This record gives sequence, structure tokens and C-alpha cells, in this order.
Amino acid sequence: MAELAALEDPRAREVNARHGDDHGVNLGKLRAIAKRLKTQQDLALDLWATGDTAARLLSLLICRPKAFEQGELDRMLREARIPKVHDWLVNYVVKKSPHAEALRLAWFSDSDPVVASAGWALTSERVVKSPDGLDLPELLDVIEAEMKDAPERLQWAMNHCLAQIGIEHAELRARAIDIGERLEVLKDYPTPPNCTSPFAPIWITELVRRQQVS
Repeated sequence: MAELAALEDPRAREVNARHGDDHGVNLGKLRAIAKRLKTQQDLALDLWATGDTAARLLSLLICRPKAFEQGELDRMLREARIPKVHDWLVNYVVKKSPHAEALRLAWFSDSDPVVASAGWALTSERVVKSPDGLDLPELLDVIEAEMKDAPERLQWAMNHCLAQIGIEHAELRARAIDIGERLEVLKDYPTPPNCTSPFAPIWITELVRRQQVS
């Protein structure tokens, strides 16, 4: 904890605060500490228990994803209100857990939109890697009905799922683009040069173009 405190950088904190994150540690330096520590499950649990954001991010880098029980991951997800902690927990830990599918189903329709966004993130992963058993047209129905008025983090997760359906499944691409065009979610999102807009019709079209070129 003292080492993390020594890495506090006011400029990093200012940048992170724009994204809702409350820590001032450069993530490259945090990853360097994790590389030195290697996997240490007990230390990871102790770091998580501090509640400190930088400590929790380090925890997620040195933990053993398959060591967690389903209930532990559910509790951690509900505690993870900081966007970067939430994102790393889902992507670095839950996706590698044998409980990922059970948690996807449990979280998908949760009344807490932040928890539900994790369910949608796991669903997007399945859309790409293992779509068998998913009702993709039904997912599009839900997105069409609910994405426009969804809270921000849930809206982002649903939009990501919409884009992945359009990118990965040619038979549903036209419908996915049409939904995106009609709902106009993230249409005016400021996008830096050389980055792809998160507006689903642009995102889908650009990624499909790249696949065809390669």
C-alpha cells in the first residue's frame, strides 16, 4: 500500500477522474508491480479487501481467476462501482472463471444497471466466441426496446453487444445497423482521429471492412 501511495500522480488522477476512476496511479507502473509480484491469490484477496481502487486493480492483476467461487465473484462485482475496477474484474477475472456463464445469466437482467452491464459484457463475449444457444434476434429485440433509455454504463454494454452481433453475424448485420441508425445512441460521441466511432452503424461497417481487407 505504501508503494502504491508513492506512485500517486496528480495528473494521472485528473485524467482518471474524467472517466469516473478515483486513483492516481499510472497503469503501466501498476502492471510492472504485478509482473514483479506474479500470481499471489492470498495477497490479491488482502488488496481487494482494502477497498482502495489502485489496490483493487493490482489485486485483479495478480489473482488466480479460477480460484474464486461464484458467490465471491458476485459479491466483488456488486462492490466494484469504479468503472476501471468493474471493467478489469469482468474482463481479466470473470471471463476466465468456470462460473462465467452462470454469472452471465444471473447478471443479465439484474435490477442494478451496473451489474446488468456486466451480464451484457459477458453476452458480447459469447456473441463473438460461442454464439450457439444464444437467441440473437431476441437480443436485438431487447436492445431495440431498451438501449435508448438505459443508464450510461448499461447503454454502453448493450451498444457493444449490438455492434458485435452486426460484425460477427452477417445474416443480422442489416438489422443491427438499422437499429443503431434509428436509436442514434452514441451517434455524436467525440472520437479521436484514427479511432473508430462507438456509434454502432459506423463501428460495424468499419470492422467488417477491415475483416474483408485482411
